Amino acid sequence: MIAVITGDIINSRAEDVSLWMPVLKEELQKIGERPKDWEIYRGDSFQIKTTPALALKTALELKAVIKEFKTLDVRMAIGIGEESYLADKITESNGTAYVNSGECFEELKKQTIAIKTPWEDFNTVLNLLLDVLVLTIDNWTPNYALLIKESLANTTITQKELAQKLDKKQSNISTSLKKAGFDEIIKILDYYNSQTKKLC
Repeated sequence: MIAVITGDIINSRAEDVSLWMPVLKEELQKIGERPKDWEIYRGDSFQIKTTPALALKTALELKAVIKEFKTLDVRMAIGIGEESYLADKITESNGTAYVNSGECFEELKKQTIAIKTPWEDFNTVLNLLLDVLVLTIDNWTPNYALLIKESLANTTITQKELAQKLDKKQSNISTSLKKAGFDEIIKILDYYNSQTKKLC
């Protein structure tokens, strides 16, 4: 099984594309090779192929990277399923993972992140958790987004080390992580990981 993330940048014209596009590309390059594993199309839309285990963390890392730009946000739909046709370009590949991601993306209304898998019970619970989580993460300031990005990228880093890296007080780091919902993110990722291990 694979995971496919379909997304687009919200308010993409509000910021100079020459500022945010290189940052988005740099993040996507960590995932794999273009155009086999990821592609940007229509100027501000993208598609990514990854493993089910990494999909939610990848989406949250992308959210943090984009939210470092004050006026930008991102909508993403995660689809988990099979890959029945592998093309040279991700946008030409096919299978239930691609269909689930595409359908989920079309169903996004006010939500900025959702998931569709073959397992309805899992979809219901996780989408409920994500609906609650976005109440916090949609309101990340650029500083919170940077903090979350660094924390997700370096899961073994201590708050003291993070404070030194970002040249901030440790007490400020602790408070900001709480306000940014980091503990809740970790709990949701733990739940997601335990379920995908069982199901995939």
